[in-house]
Amino acid sequence: MADMASTPRRTVLTGFGVLSPIGSTPEAFWDALVAGVCGVRTISLLDASELPCHIAGEVPNFSAKAMIDKSYRRSLNAMARTVELGVIGSQLGLANAGIAKGTVPAHRIGIEFASLMGATELNDMAAASRIASPDGKTLDYGVWGSAGLNEIAPLWMLKYLPNMPACHTTILYDIQGPSNTQIPGDTSGLVALAEAARIIRRDAADVMVVGSSEGRINPITLSRYNLFLQLSKRNDDPAHAVRPFDLTRDGTVYGEGAAVFALEELEHARGRKANIVGELVGWAAGVDRGKKGPGLARVIRNALAAAGIEPKDVDHVNAHGTGTTVGDAFEARGIADVFGRDVPVFAPLSRFGNLGAASGLMELACSVQAFKNGLLPGTLNHESPDPACPISVHVGAPRPVTKPYVVKVTYTDLGQCAAAVVKRWDS
Repeated sequence: MADMASTPRRTVLTGFGVLSPIGSTPEAFWDALVAGVCGVRTISLLDASELPCHIAGEVPNFSAKAMIDKSYRRSLNAMARTVELGVIGSQLGLANAGIAKGTVPAHRIGIEFASLMGATELNDMAAASRIASPDGKTLDYGVWGSAGLNEIAPLWMLKYLPNMPACHTTILYDIQGPSNTQIPGDTSGLVALAEAARIIRRDAADVMVVGSSEGRINPITLSRYNLFLQLSKRNDDPAHAVRPFDLTRDGTVYGEGAAVFALEELEHARGRKANIVGELVGWAAGVDRGKKGPGLARVIRNALAAAGIEPKDVDHVNAHGTGTTVGDAFEARGIADVFGRDVPVFAPLSRFGNLGAASGLMELACSVQAFKNGLLPGTLNHESPDPACPISVHVGAPRPVTKPYVVKVTYTDLGQCAAAVVKRWDS
């Protein structure tokens, strides 16, 4: 589904905040991108040494308690790390956009957030598990229900629900406009961005907080992914583990982070003299059921049509580039179907790992910064092009940005696809 580009209510990006493995201010984030810094390291948040893949992208020195608004500090007791990342990311994004609580009428600001159900922290279940499974091998469900549940905190589930980042942010900032959470995996961020734009275009809000967060460095999550998904085994060389579209790629790694944008109606942004960093001009989403490429190509074409542009107008494609064998080949086929080898492809995920629901907006932030600074950094770890990935991956030194549009592409393992077109802001 795509929207017409002729709508009079234009949507612009007026700031963003990031919590990432390579930097947690726009300036530090950009400096790391240009310098080719990789934030994938041996996991330190827990002992993952027995797992086949024990490297990930961690947000260093993250402390929600030190960063959250003091009036809201007590609520941290009801937040898992994914939620903490989302709420702090929202604080950073709104501050960067120059939007303080009360500066926008409460009913004219809303939120669209991308997040997934979090895996429980083991300590939250430890006492109940010891009661219901004293031998550590079998679980007595009767004892679990009669005595074990009494050992679980009443607010336990609220720590992990995917809508909690949005809920806490609305309370903290008195956001009374439309509020929703998107959960279609790695496409969630772009889906949230598109829905926020629709809300503004139909005049249901003037400002939308568009955020995303996920914390995948959890013993349950990592154990599950190591069993069922293709993760890189380059534990001895984490900085070169994720190799987008490279012939020698052997899988992805996971990570944590948050990326939050302020999306705003153009005249509202001009009225408050906001710093505009880009304009969202088109988007589309769909499904490529067989993950062959045509469905992804169709989604990209729909996004271009919604923006009213052609492939030749695009400066670069910002790809998901997870470094998986099947995924990269699928994504490359879809991109090549539309652009051939004529448009450079930039794949930043290898710098911070696959952030799941937070990936799309984090990756988009890289291109927003590239437009702001007039330079596109090179893709890391793409050294041997794979014939199965017939695209032109931009590597090496940053190159000048020469055209006004970026197309951000993302997908899930189930074949869900999304694309967004952002225009460089020049006036």
